[in-house]
Amino acid sequence: MNTEINIFSSSLNIPSAIDWVMSPEAGGIDVFIGTVRNATKGKPVIRLEFEAYEPMAIAEMGKIAQQTFEKWPLYKVLIHHRTGILEVGEVPVIIAVSAAHRDAAFEACRFIIDTLKQTVPIWKKEIFEDGEVWVAAHP
Repeated sequence: MNTEINIFSSSLNIPSAIDWVMSPEAGGIDVFIGTVRNATKGKPVIRLEFEAYEPMAIAEMGKIAQQTFEKWPLYKVLIHHRTGILEVGEVPVIIAVSAAHRDAAFEACRFIIDTLKQTVPIWKKEIFEDGEVWVAAHP
């Protein structure tokens, strides 16, 4: 299992993540980049604050990666998440996978982000003009 799983307190490096999943055997690379949007349900977002229980989050992301290797013929899986204060436009999550064929890459990438949203102990505080609220990191 060839994985790169990490939680960072500083900016995520998109080109480096893509470079890491590159493989001469791979005919398909799929990348999901989550960004902080400027509104949630019509309310302007000022910023987001992410917190994680890092040991458990890393372990859970490792389990998700293992599941993807069991379900699809993949070469590499990268899962990077950010903690701390993020402004609109910044990147809190990068998921990247490489496979021989695009279908496996697309399906695995979607599975990873969807499962991460449900199981990984990462939380975000949404800061609005009129207040704030804690929510699951990826509702």
